[in-house]
Amino acid sequence: MNIFSYHLVELPFFIATKRIFFNPISKSTQGLIHSEYMTAMTLGSPILSTSRILIGQVAVFMQWENEIALGNYLEKDSFGRILAKGWHVRLSFIREWGKFSGFKIPEHKYKLESLNSPVVAVTIARMKPFAIPRFIHWGRPVEKLVRDHPGTTLSLASVKFPNTVSTFSIWKTEKEMTDMVHGHSPVERPKRHSAAMRERERKNFHFEFTTLRFKPLAEFGEWKGKSNFIPNTYEFR
Repeated sequence: MNIFSYHLVELPFFIATKRIFFNPISKSTQGLIHSEYMTAMTLGSPILSTSRILIGQVAVFMQWENEIALGNYLEKDSFGRILAKGWHVRLSFIREWGKFSGFKIPEHKYKLESLNSPVVAVTIARMKPFAIPRFIHWGRPVEKLVRDHPGTTLSLASVKFPNTVSTFSIWKTEKEMTDMVHGHSPVERPKRHSAAMRERERKNFHFEFTTLRFKPLAEFGEWKGKSNFIPNTYEFR
């Protein structure tokens, strides 16, 4: 079964800095379809703050031919063993909006049991350099909306220089996520996301952009001393 995985791990500062420029994930890794190695960011933080780009915190988004290939990588590859010491979630594909090169969207789409099932959302884009100031203006309010939303259990952003940006969020229920997207959440300024999407449709910020929605399969490890970010209706290994 074709699966995706999302990994978070902390690395020593100088090692993390080096790997920004020298990707430790080989494209020839057996069973790997595509990966994006990124540096984590705090959603909604001031652009010039030290919390904006967290050099020692690494986010890796990967697609695999099957779960066996992922298991072999985490067990046998030198960087895979580092990732295995962090936190990750394994994901099955539900829906896609937009396009992003590298990933191969499966023909088979899984379904959630109900609107009250947990869901994981990943956005990833390659920015137009001259659109970055406008993107920040419209994007930071959305970051704060997702970061502070009572429906999320874990949310963050990430970046890969020069122009790849991404977000990752775990939602308690699909309904809470879709309500946020359409501006129906019972929070302050609920229409921040829908307003930003209208601006993107008016004049695109990106060369390519996709939003992917996933059913969580299993969660492993800890992130910042915490685990079980996915509601425990799932059995974790």
